[in-house]
Amino acid sequence: MDIGGTKIAGALVAPDGAVLARARVATPADSTEDIITATSGVIAELVAAADGPVSAVGLACAAFVDGARGHVWFAPNIAWRDVDLGERVERLVGLPVVVENDANAAAWGEHVFGAGRDVDDMVLLTLGTGVGGGCVSHGRLLTGAFGIGGELGHVVLDPDGPRCGCGNRGCLEVYASGSALTRSARELVESASPIGEALRRRCGGDASRLKGTDVTELAEGGDLASVELLEEVGTRLGHGIATVCAVLDPRLVVIGGGLSAAGDLVLAPVRTAFARHQIGRGHRPSPSIVLAELGDDAGVVGAAHRARTVLAERTGGAA
Repeated sequence: MDIGGTKIAGALVAPDGAVLARARVATPADSTEDIITATSGVIAELVAAADGPVSAVGLACAAFVDGARGHVWFAPNIAWRDVDLGERVERLVGLPVVVENDANAAAWGEHVFGAGRDVDDMVLLTLGTGVGGGCVSHGRLLTGAFGIGGELGHVVLDPDGPRCGCGNRGCLEVYASGSALTRSARELVESASPIGEALRRRCGGDASRLKGTDVTELAEGGDLASVELLEEVGTRLGHGIATVCAVLDPRLVVIGGGLSAAGDLVLAPVRTAFARHQIGRGHRPSPSIVLAELGDDAGVVGAAHRARTVLAERTGGAA
């Protein structure tokens, strides 16, 4: 299961990472109880679709998570505060549940089955409603003392910048997420600038109707304003990645999430900005920066594998 700010996506996943069935619903993001009910409903639907017994549930969620306890501390974009999510879902579905941060789960999925399967040290950043982050170090998921490690979207680029959902100002998330792209595009539509004309036509002059996918499609069609908006996101992201790499020194940086569908329109400015800000540039090895391979499946595949791995460790069996 992958519980995000806009959707709850579920999948039935085989041990080799193959997705056998899918289900999804919109996230009732303002109610903890409604999210748990909706999540349990999707799980029940997938269990009913399985040909054989389901061994466990991996819950990936956009929140600060203590995976060892199955506890959610806080979610910037969902109404979760101090929720024993694993225990509550276990009671409803009658299966063992392992809870993990969504970006951590996606990073694990890419590490085991995707772009990072040949490396032991990698970072994943997911560009969606926010910016998620996951780190694999020496082949193990880095979660930290309280389970909150890897929150790369909340690296602060500008302490005087816009307010972030986490409460701080100027986080990477407010500059390099799909929400940030949409916000900038809507501001351009509402301005008097003639360079926003294609964006205005796209939304019929109603900025609230504009989506990040509109910007990407216009940029792919050659609209210079849309290209510039994606370049701004990529430049901020490249700066943030350089800061992250100064601490973690990964061999590989993987870019995933919905905004990664823009491909080189985002990736090219990311690489340019990263090269400009990397410490020791010109005198050290540099990580590769690539797109994720598993797409929207990274979170559910990673969550399923984490559930198998963690439960095997607890019982002394094989994953």
